[in-house]
Amino acid sequence: MNLILNSDSYKYSHFAQYPPETAAISAYIEARRGGAHEQVLFFGLQMFLKEYLSRPVTMADVDEAEEMIRAHGLPFHRQGWELLVTRHDGRLPLLIEALPEGTLAPVGTPLVQVRNTDPDFFWLPTFIETALLRAVWYPSTVATVSHGVRKIIAGSLQRTCDDPAGILPFRLHDFGARGTTSAEQAGIGGVAHLVNFLGTDTVAALVYARRYYHEEMAGFSIPAAEHSTMTSWGEDRETDAYRNMLAQFAAPGKMVAVVSDSYDLYRAVKTIWGEELKAEVEASGGTLVVRPDSGDATRVPIDTVEMLGEIFGSTVNSKGYRVLNPAVRVIQGDGVTPEAIRIILGRLEDQGWSAENIAFGMGAGLLQKVNRDTLRFAMKANARQDAAGAWHGINKNPKTDPGKASKRYRQAVVRDGDMLRAVPLKEIGERQNLLRPVWENGALLADWKLSEIRARANPE
Repeated sequence: MNLILNSDSYKYSHFAQYPPETAAISAYIEARRGGAHEQVLFFGLQMFLKEYLSRPVTMADVDEAEEMIRAHGLPFHRQGWELLVTRHDGRLPLLIEALPEGTLAPVGTPLVQVRNTDPDFFWLPTFIETALLRAVWYPSTVATVSHGVRKIIAGSLQRTCDDPAGILPFRLHDFGARGTTSAEQAGIGGVAHLVNFLGTDTVAALVYARRYYHEEMAGFSIPAAEHSTMTSWGEDRETDAYRNMLAQFAAPGKMVAVVSDSYDLYRAVKTIWGEELKAEVEASGGTLVVRPDSGDATRVPIDTVEMLGEIFGSTVNSKGYRVLNPAVRVIQGDGVTPEAIRIILGRLEDQGWSAENIAFGMGAGLLQKVNRDTLRFAMKANARQDAAGAWHGINKNPKTDPGKASKRYRQAVVRDGDMLRAVPLKEIGERQNLLRPVWENGALLADWKLSEIRARANPE
């Protein structure tokens, strides 16, 4: 947890590389154009501010970092870090501005901007790039992916369901905890998903929502089987395994999910659920959620809906689409990607089924199969202040890749009709700057609740 060691190796020599008259450096974070989405859902900075920047740097941290960095072959700015401890009690003399978390912004919009508040620490804003950028790009990317899926599902529900608003929050379930690289990643990515949905099996997400965003219970789940609990009965007792799930968990108004492909999904649905246990399923008063977990993810769940419809029956809603008997539903949790969801829902619609018959569980595709380039995130310096207090714009503009050109001058974000756009701060005039101070010299200035963030991200 030594903040001085939370950086890249080359950062330790940068204190000696700026012009000698430099008094401040400003830098900003954006998702550059050309990534997988045209809008980014900003989320997650508050976790980093509370967990990392709230811990003051100590002289013991300085000693540890000096020993390690010098042995690593790099210069160490001991004078600067000692001054941080003695003058600022280890608190970083920084002003961090950001859009309100939950803001949906066009790519190319500054999400965060940072500068130093003490001229002796002009080197600090870009030193923390590694940690600060990581704190923003990952949760914002997961939130954006999840939000994109929400739009896909919402569109299908709007076309095919009588109660799209009531059904939508539980249509995408987070199955990703085991596929992440750490408990911290599961918590950060898991709570990012919960900006858009209420379904999760990632308990770490609930912890992070409570710890950092004042949400006592951010998500919900149901009793569900896994292959070990089903196969432990043996294939010859598969019916007993399923019957036990009904006996233990099925009740009026309750749901229970049972993975049904341990041996033969089609036999399980048609023979076991459809014949041997059909009466018990219907008599329970609850809802059995059948989970196919192998095969072609864009075909097998549709077959499962069709089979359940033939066995348990269906009704036609006001929009002309079939809805399964309330006693049964389907969840697909294998091979789920945004594109797979789009295909499955499209095929269900084509066959006359409402999107409310199926839910989705997404694992690695939600929390792990993203990287900084998914949305082309970057943090770049945009201005330098001289000893007289004047700001000078700085930027990169590589001829070999114009798409990496960065913004010049300190930035503001303004509302232009229904859209947000970036303008140089010096040109803002009377318009409101949506980049708000969230951190200054060790103090948290904004403390968002998850409920506020959810309302901002999904106002419908």
